[in-house]
Amino acid sequence: NVNPLYTARELEHQLKDSGAEAIVIIENFAHVLADVIAKTPVKHVVVTSLGEMLGLKGVIVNFVVRKVKKMVPAFALPSAQHWKTVLAEGAGKELKRVDTGHDDIAFLQYTGGTTGVSKGAMLLHRNMLAALMQYKAWLSPAIGVEQPKIITALPLYHIFSLTVNALNMMVVGGCNVLITNPRDIPGFVKELGKHRYTLFTGVNTLFNALLHHPDFAKLDFSSLKLAVGGGMAVQKAVADKWKQVPGTTLIEGYGLTETAPAATANPLDLEAFSGSIGVPMPSTDIVIRDDDGKDVALGQPGEICIKGPQVMAGYWQQPEETAKVMDADGYFHSGDIGVMDERGFIRIVDRKKDMILVSGFNVYPNEIEQVVAMHPGVLECAAIGVPDEHSGEAPKLFVVKKDPSLTEAALLEYCKAQLTGYKRPKHVEFRADLPKTNVGKILRRALRDEPKA
Repeated sequence: NVNPLYTARELEHQLKDSGAEAIVIIENFAHVLADVIAKTPVKHVVVTSLGEMLGLKGVIVNFVVRKVKKMVPAFALPSAQHWKTVLAEGAGKELKRVDTGHDDIAFLQYTGGTTGVSKGAMLLHRNMLAALMQYKAWLSPAIGVEQPKIITALPLYHIFSLTVNALNMMVVGGCNVLITNPRDIPGFVKELGKHRYTLFTGVNTLFNALLHHPDFAKLDFSSLKLAVGGGMAVQKAVADKWKQVPGTTLIEGYGLTETAPAATANPLDLEAFSGSIGVPMPSTDIVIRDDDGKDVALGQPGEICIKGPQVMAGYWQQPEETAKVMDADGYFHSGDIGVMDERGFIRIVDRKKDMILVSGFNVYPNEIEQVVAMHPGVLECAAIGVPDEHSGEAPKLFVVKKDPSLTEAALLEYCKAQLTGYKRPKHVEFRADLPKTNVGKILRRALRDEPKA
């Protein structure tokens, strides 16, 4: 899966790293591919449009998108074929099945990289099958015998939406209601009014935005059985208000791209928000370990380490990065610091990594810093996450200038061309110098701790 909002630099890396030889892309983003395709192994391009499969309505949709809203920048991909053409060609051909087993790679799911570039998590067929069986078992009390209908407002390339919403609904025979623009809260609320849905997944910021719209409370929630928050921490204030308005408990789960994604979840009969990420998913072992790799006592903080059939095989062509997170016992080291109580419920208390969590998306400071450091006006820089009322956290950039005339506006404009929206710094602070260790390593933690001090 590719984030359609990737910049040319980000798309080029993913296509080259994966070795992808074919891509299906919607015309709105084809100009980004056109900029880099010559530097990638891609041989086959299939281009589609928003209205291509919508018949007569599609002609109108494409006219509005292309000519009125001008949402399709010019691009040149001479060898590209149209989606309908490819379908027509394929219809007359025989499918040559390829033998695949549980230990073959189903797909590479890219995640932010601590080394500054994203890494492909190798999710095997058995990882995905196990994850889907885990969801089916966990969700069974809420699904019942009727066809479940789930509200899908999360990006489909994200592991949460891909697995929990798209693939999982195929397993249980459910229906997805796709919210194409969840930022349009009035339109979102209006769409919700058209459906009787049973399941609702989202991130804390999405639930919060809905709850603050005056028409949301007027909706009929009688069919809603379960709302699940993931991707970022659910805030108590949001969970309490959700309990008042739709009347269901906002159930929090926890996971990562590397765990396809769920590692823990709260029981569905939870009566009130607890602040816990729940207990391990079926067939999943979780231990809390110290920096020496030893299990800590119950109630003591340590790194959350996960072992289960849904845990990835490793990072694509990156054995050194794999070795950093997978130990000899087969446990994946999450980088999150948690505490487990006597009942097995886990609570996250801190992050071991420098990762920034923006509306449920992982943003790694190294990537931002590598991009910013390439600006000719920058001597050195550091990126950290700071609290943000809308996205939970937002990237903040600290910069030491090489060029005295460098401005915040110029730097932000540069970042706009190099980084996807959620990765871009929201704040820039210029400094004469940055805190460092004795060996010269920039101390991000010292920058994070300044407001506390």
